[in-house]
Amino acid sequence: MDRLRRLDHWITGGDSSTGSRIALIVELAIIAHLTVKVIRHISEFIINKIQTRKSRLGLESQRPKLITLIRLIVSAVTFSIYFLAIGFFLQELGIDLATYLKSASVIGLAISFGSQGLVQDMVIGLTLIFSDAMEVGDLVEVAGTTIVIGRVEEIGLRFTKLVNFFNQEVFVPNRTIANVSRFPLGGIYAYADVQIPQDADPVKTVEAIQNVARGMWMQFGAIILSKPVIDKVVSAEGGGWNYLRIHFKIWPGQGNLIETTFRQQVVNAMKTFNPNYAEWQVTVTYRTMTAAKGK
Repeated sequence: MDRLRRLDHWITGGDSSTGSRIALIVELAIIAHLTVKVIRHISEFIINKIQTRKSRLGLESQRPKLITLIRLIVSAVTFSIYFLAIGFFLQELGIDLATYLKSASVIGLAISFGSQGLVQDMVIGLTLIFSDAMEVGDLVEVAGTTIVIGRVEEIGLRFTKLVNFFNQEVFVPNRTIANVSRFPLGGIYAYADVQIPQDADPVKTVEAIQNVARGMWMQFGAIILSKPVIDKVVSAEGGGWNYLRIHFKIWPGQGNLIETTFRQQVVNAMKTFNPNYAEWQVTVTYRTMTAAKGK
């Protein structure tokens, strides 16, 4: 209570002791700094709880958005605390607090007119946060001045941070984002249909194809995002031949791995059963994630 009385006495100008006022300035600075640290500590505690707690209400997809909002609120509160603390310091130097607030408003208005790009970044950043255009953790293609494919790490007021295929952190200015294409289930499905050679042992051919598919997954885990799903052998309607379908989930834009490397390895494996086996007998198609999910 005595400390509060001294602080109130200083603010109202009742204490004329220079040493006492300097001490109170230092004390106020320490209080402001500790308050900010406590607020940040509490916010990070809440964020950690959100990240580790299992969702029981089906709100799992809203967690990244909530985390972003918490950090924005903390940043705004931190700015307000430091802004008011600076005002009290200037008041001690003889600058009226009302004048300080008016000057800050004028400066802020001038900066806003001179930094239209900054304002655009902030407006679009808030739009991305409050809309369903993308969420933290989504795999997206962002088009604007350049096209970037990556996983969303952070949606900020100035930049959206993506991690691309080469594990680079790419900071995209929000105002340059014109289109956002989401990959809802985190990748693209590539279907490889492998024709089974006639008169070949079906068990051995299927085993050989499985070995190639699993070997590709182990070798190219950064491109093939999950373990390949291998269907049963199916007879083509009216074709008189059988084929085996392999489902790959791959990083967008990396279909060449399936169309060339996988196809060539399968052709080489099938040639041990039929020397005349050709590349056209391995076809690769792509499906939307929604269609693939219903399979």
